[in-house]
Formats: sequence, C-alpha cells, structure tokens
Amino acid sequence: MLPLPKIALSAADYPRLEQLARVATQRGDISAMFLRLEINRAEIIPGDAIDLQSVVTIGSWITYWTNWGVPRKTVQLVWPEDCTSDLAQISVLSPLGAALIGLHVGDQMPYFVSGCMNVVRIESITGPDINVVPLVRPGRSDDNEPTDNDPGPTAA
Repeated sequence: MLPLPKIALSAADYPRLEQLARVATQRGDISAMFLRLEINRAEIIPGDAIDLQSVVTIGSWITYWTNWGVPRKTVQLVWPEDCTSDLAQISVLSPLGAALIGLHVGDQMPYFVSGCMNVVRIESITGPDINVVPLVRPGRSDDNEPTDNDPGPTAA
C-alpha cells in the first residue's frame, strides 16, 4: 500500500469541510468517512498562506492521472451543493474528491470506488481565482441572454 502523502487544508475551508463530513458520516456516507479521516490528519494552514497556492482546495482545477489507464483529466473540486451535471466538476464528498482535497503536485493518493482500490496522481493545480471560461452547450441559454426561438429556414 502507498504511504499516505501529507495534506493541507485551508483554515477557511476547514470548519465547513468538517461539518459536511460529520453530517454525511452520520447518514452512513462512506466517502464522508474517508473525508473525515483525511481532515483529521491534515495540517490546517491560514487562508492567505503562500503554500496554499500549491494545494488542492475547494475551487481548484486539478489535472490528474489514475491507475485506470485512462488519459489525464482536469476537474474542478466543488462543494456538493455546487456540483452540477458538468463533467468538469467533482464533489469533495465523492471518493475521488475526498482523495484530492489537500494534495500537492506529484502526490499519489489511494482511494476506493465500489470496493476497488485506485490511485490518483496530481499533475497540476490551478487556484480557484483563475478565470476559466465554461463551455457553452447548444440548446442551453442563460437567464441573462435572450433566447432564439427562430427554428431556422424551412422549405416553402
């Protein structure tokens, strides 16, 4: 088994993470139990610490590899209530999300999904303040933009 890497959590995120994990654990959520173990072994660092820029925090964009042999992926770690159907988002309360929180570039972390052990390796971390332009999907409109109800050209 891999040795567990040292992890760090933002002092600003810590209280909310701890409460989220505690409540979800009481409901029997296994990922939350793993998250609680991670929170308990983490170093808590001030929210303005320079070291925090190189740590996976809520809102970070993470590029990672897994042992599944799939190509690397880039996702944003988000709170469960902010997680949408966007495949670029992952909840901190998911098995992978709980494994990612607090890691540094180059770290490897084992985690379990459906009883199978996997390993995630961090390739890069981009802080939450970086502007990332979301993908615009055809057929979706924002409330601020007018909708185009024109069906397009038709045969006469």
